[in-house]
Amino acid sequence: MNKVEVNATQGWLNGLIGVILFSGSLPATRVAVLELDPVFLTACRASIAGIFAFSALVIFNAKRPNRQQFSSLAIVGIGVVAGFPLLSALALRYITSAHSIVSIGILPVSTAVFGIIRGGERPKPIFWIFSLVGSLLVIGYAMAQGATASPVGSILMFGAVVLCGLGYAEGAKLTKFLGGWQVISWALALSFPVMLPLAFIYMPSSFEGVSSEAWIGLSYVSLFSMFIGFIFWYRGLAQGGTATVGQLQLLQPFFGLALASLLLHENVNTGMIFITIAVILCVVGTKKFAK
Repeated sequence: MNKVEVNATQGWLNGLIGVILFSGSLPATRVAVLELDPVFLTACRASIAGIFAFSALVIFNAKRPNRQQFSSLAIVGIGVVAGFPLLSALALRYITSAHSIVSIGILPVSTAVFGIIRGGERPKPIFWIFSLVGSLLVIGYAMAQGATASPVGSILMFGAVVLCGLGYAEGAKLTKFLGGWQVISWALALSFPVMLPLAFIYMPSSFEGVSSEAWIGLSYVSLFSMFIGFIFWYRGLAQGGTATVGQLQLLQPFFGLALASLLLHENVNTGMIFITIAVILCVVGTKKFAK
C-alpha cells in the first residue's frame, strides 16, 4: 500500500471517529440542558475546550494565522463554537434529541451550500432540486408531528444546522492552510475571552441538585464534541479529502438515533428512520452534483 493509499485510509478512519464522537453531541446536550441553563452550557463547554485548545497551540508552537485567516476563524467560532451549541441547546429544551437528530440529516446540504458560497463553485440545477427536497422533507416531518414537536424547537434546530454548516465549510477551507487540529484550536482560543465571562455570568447560583448525568453530558460536549471530535474530523478531511471524507457525516443521523434510543430510551419511530433515510438519499444527490 503506497503513501497516498495509507493517507486515504487514515483519513476515512479519522473521519469516522470524528462522526461517531459528534453523534453523541445532541443526546449529551439533551441530558445536560434539562438541568443547566443553555447559555451557561454553551459558554462552559467552549471555555473548557478553549483551555485544552490554547494549551495545544502553545505546546506544539502552532503557526499563527494571518489577518484574513483570523476573519475566517471568527466565522468558524460563530458557527461551531457558539451558534450550533447554543441554538441546539435551546432547541433541546423543547424537543427530544431523537427529533433534533432528524434535522442533522440536512447538515451535509448546509455544509455543501456554504462550501459553494465560500468557494465560488457553480453546481448544476439538479443539485438545488435535491437540496430543496431534503429540506422540505425535514420541515414537513417537523410540521407533521403536531403537538408532539414544538415549532420553536424545530426552528431553533434548523438555525443550528445552518450555522454548523457554515462552520464546517469555513473550517474545511482553513484546514488546507493551517492544518486540522489547529483550526478548531484557534477558533476556541479566539472565542475564549467572550465565552469565559459568559460562563460566570450565567453560572447557576447553586449546583446542588445537578445530577451526575448532567455533569457527564457537559463533560462530553466540552471534550469530545467541542475539541477532540474536531481533531479527528479536520485531520480526516485533510488526509482523505473534504469531498470524500465529508460524506461520512451521512452516517451521523443513524449513530445519533441509536444513541438516543439506547442511552436516553427515547422513542425512535419508523417515521424518523424513513425521513432520515430519505434525507440521506437527497444528500447523496447533492454531493454527486455539487461540482
